[in-house]
Amino acid sequence: MLALAVYALGKTFFWPTMLAVASDRFPRTGAIAISIMGGIGMMSAGLIGSPGLGYAKDRFAGEELQKANPVVYAQYQAQTPSKFLFFKEVHGLDGKKLGEVKQTLKEARTPEQAIVATSDMTGDRRTLKADSFIPAMMAAIYLLLFLYFKTIGGYKTVHIVPVAEQKAQSPQPAPTA
Repeated sequence: MLALAVYALGKTFFWPTMLAVASDRFPRTGAIAISIMGGIGMMSAGLIGSPGLGYAKDRFAGEELQKANPVVYAQYQAQTPSKFLFFKEVHGLDGKKLGEVKQTLKEARTPEQAIVATSDMTGDRRTLKADSFIPAMMAAIYLLLFLYFKTIGGYKTVHIVPVAEQKAQSPQPAPTA
């Protein structure tokens, strides 16, 4: 639950905050910078995040089942290994066989199927814990940013036109009666 809370806070606050800080600190870049940052964020989520989460799920579920019962693991392991970046290849659980286990009612599962279902659930939980490190790292980075701004006298908005010039250029409101 703690991992879920960290992940939820990271998704909710850190990503929009990052876009807001970038647009506020670099106003000349305008919508272009936000679009680029959003695009890079979505590309990293799709090209790195999804395969990474799949690899973690395969790794953790496979490790858990192998630890619980090596014979059952040999029956349920996937034929093709799961790979991600520079991490070692791992064999997760066969998706078709796992799907059959999940469709079986809890009361009707064999002891082997119960072990597979438990290992799968444990793999899901360990994957969420591993994934919660990303928003935790973002929280640490934002804490450092907060401390940096505190040392320079607080957060100051960067203006394209100095504030004094803005006031001189803007028309003064007519006095009200």
